[in-house]
Amino acid sequence: MTTERLKITYATLSANNETLHQLYEAGLEKAKARLGAYHRNFIDGKERDGDGTFEVRTPIDTDILVGTFAKGTRGDVRDAIAAARRAQPAWFRLGWQKRLEILRRAAELISERQMEYAGLMAVEVGKTRLEALGEVEEAADLIRYYSRVAEANNFYDHPMDSLGDAAVHTRTILRPMGVFAVISPFNFPMALAVGPSSAAMMAGNAVVFKPASAGAMTAVAIMEAYRDAGVPDGVFNLVMGPGDTVGDELQTNLGIDGMVFTGSYEVGFALYKRFSQKYPRPCIVEMGGKNPAIVMASADLEEAAEGVMRAAFGFGGQKCSANSRVYVHRDVHDAFVEQLVAKTEKLVVGDPMPRAAFLGPVIDARAVERHQQAVAEARRDGRVLTGGEHLTDGAFARGFYVEPTVVDGLPASHRLFQDELFAPFTAVCAVDSIDEALRLANDSTYGLTAGVYSEDDAEVQRFLEEIEAGVLYVNRRAGATTGAWPGVQAFGGWKGSGSTGKAGLSMYYVAQFLREQSHTIVD
Repeated sequence: MTTERLKITYATLSANNETLHQLYEAGLEKAKARLGAYHRNFIDGKERDGDGTFEVRTPIDTDILVGTFAKGTRGDVRDAIAAARRAQPAWFRLGWQKRLEILRRAAELISERQMEYAGLMAVEVGKTRLEALGEVEEAADLIRYYSRVAEANNFYDHPMDSLGDAAVHTRTILRPMGVFAVISPFNFPMALAVGPSSAAMMAGNAVVFKPASAGAMTAVAIMEAYRDAGVPDGVFNLVMGPGDTVGDELQTNLGIDGMVFTGSYEVGFALYKRFSQKYPRPCIVEMGGKNPAIVMASADLEEAAEGVMRAAFGFGGQKCSANSRVYVHRDVHDAFVEQLVAKTEKLVVGDPMPRAAFLGPVIDARAVERHQQAVAEARRDGRVLTGGEHLTDGAFARGFYVEPTVVDGLPASHRLFQDELFAPFTAVCAVDSIDEALRLANDSTYGLTAGVYSEDDAEVQRFLEEIEAGVLYVNRRAGATTGAWPGVQAFGGWKGSGSTGKAGLSMYYVAQFLREQSHTIVD
């Protein structure tokens, strides 16, 4: 069976393909056989120990050791930057066709290893099989799509106009910056690392990659795919370790020509303000979201409840696109809430590796704490309609499990409508009009994703014209605010959700890793 026939995306509503499940089970066994090993950093094509080690344990059951990883130092980062600077000129001189050939080979390797890599991700960060399979295939598709767009644009080399002198020839071309740092988050440990690192490399840059420590095992898998595809030594370097050493060195070292960071608004905005020192350097900061859905009186309420439930609770709400606030027209508020609560209460919470689970653990004890704090505030200031508990009995005892939670009755100005929680928690607010819904939806530091449910064309048009967000969905059962795919939905934020105004997963992404140069040549 081909990879294409097995493609699973975040918009997949069901996965009844028995062959797929059998292949996943086999891949999961391969992944489990890799647990507990020691993994080094990868600098200039060679593995390297660090200054001690750190452990990664699965949030499913903290007795299970995912692996032990070398803890990188500032010296390791400096060596990785030096290796990248040495390797980058030759990588650029290979030509874009050869670079794309190598990176497309990496995409094929990722797809071939989809089941094993998805199994590793399920164990490492607690993703269900559909979330994990979808992410691995998204990573491969990011490479394919970015390569296809760059190729269609002759890799951004275009003739310019003439002033009439036939002996003068002008072109605009895009050239690489040099060395990019990529700092990725735990929640999409493959897609949000492969996307920027592959784009940087196809543009002719070299890369120093620091993963979130909780995603270190997936980072090793990414390194394997690039290495096995033939990415030359020094072009892709992996340095694992803490943010206050590895991350800080990447931010402050002037050997880094550009930065990609995906994470929280607080950390990302501080990095953005700090990064340019001697002169401006490109800083692609992809931050969080507090994503609204609007449900109007004309909506199909069952469709809306399904879309909100999927977007609010997929991967435990640990997505920057999670639907964490819902503005519902007062006329249908009670009926909508009834359906949302009923759907939420049917969700299976548990070990995400078996087939039945919709929702696995949150990533760590701090995530449990955030969820429980939000629940306490909702109980004090509003109503918890369903969920809210920290699950600790039996099989839950050694993991980080909480119930998906729907709350209502909070003031529209409450902090739970403002702060990103990264937990399975959504708040519902009754509104009297589309005007009120849009005003409240836009009253946010963030502007990443948003959705609307309405059968009124005028309401839908107002939403599309007035909502302040970069990724919009209308009447989408598969997810009110989540589920973008490379080449299908561009994914990028406005306001405090992004720094460049250009989106990932889109035709404009690779150009951000390049700078323009004009060539005027006289015969």
